Amino acid sequence: MNVGADRGHLASDTPGYSSAGRLERVLRAGHFAVTAELAPPDAANPEEVYARARVFDGYVDGLNATDGSGANCHMSSVAMCALLSRMGYETVMQVSCRDRNRIAIQGDVLGGAALGINNILCLTGDGVQVGDHPEAKPVFDLDSMSLLETVARLRDKHVFASGRKLSDPPRVFLGAAENPFVPPFDFRPHRLAKKIAAGAQFIQTQYCFDLPRFRTFMARSRDLGLLDKCFILPGVGPLASARTANWMRRNVPGIHIPDAIISRLEGARDQKAEGRNICIEMIQQLREIEGVSGVHVMAHRQESSVADIIERSGVLGDRAPWTPSRESALEREYA
Repeated sequence: MNVGADRGHLASDTPGYSSAGRLERVLRAGHFAVTAELAPPDAANPEEVYARARVFDGYVDGLNATDGSGANCHMSSVAMCALLSRMGYETVMQVSCRDRNRIAIQGDVLGGAALGINNILCLTGDGVQVGDHPEAKPVFDLDSMSLLETVARLRDKHVFASGRKLSDPPRVFLGAAENPFVPPFDFRPHRLAKKIAAGAQFIQTQYCFDLPRFRTFMARSRDLGLLDKCFILPGVGPLASARTANWMRRNVPGIHIPDAIISRLEGARDQKAEGRNICIEMIQQLREIEGVSGVHVMAHRQESSVADIIERSGVLGDRAPWTPSRESALEREYA
């Protein structure tokens, strides 16, 4: 099987489509999409990447490869996405502005697109002081907004940020992050509007544990006419315990976990199982909110639970996301 031929008959040249990717096709077809965070290894072994991806087989429409999340060093996002794209996985390459200037970032976008990466999530990035290299020099030549504008210009105007022309633009589906749970709350929909204007086509949010707050955010976004302009995937994930939940809301910026959820965990005989139950219920309730196009699952150190959570939530219905087979992987490897 020829990878180029396979990509060629996808949606990259279809009017209204930006990429050849499955994630964009799933969303534009109106299916409830599921994406998941893929933790990068602290290693140079591709088998570690493949092993981490396999636990999601058949349950997600895209895998986010993080880019120095938490300002900690791991295998790069572009390398992880390139490895997985070779095997047929749909990946979302996260790009943080913290570590690279606009020259390096634009080069990574072009290289990633050439390697079969269809989706890019534009992030400002965490400050170096929170990570394992606090002595590192931060760059922040761009922020998430200007990064969106830069990549959209590469794709749509066929020019670099400098104005120099491209011969062949990257065909990518552009995403951004949003956090409805950080005050001032009235500002968050307007911030979303700015990201959409800058080029965001899909949004993945911070963990959603506060449904009333999220419903308000979505209602105000609807009133601004934003829900027809991008696909919104709220972030979800299983909490391992009440202790973990308390630690997260004290130490992870932007995460709000209501007291009622922590009390429920504290009263459970099996807190980890209860955390999964809460996640399943959250997914089911989020699905009923107007404008929600899917969920983004972040299951740190509980990646093996994602298949069970998605299966029990019932959000896929009769739809089965792409699953790699050994044969198709070998065909791609030796095409």
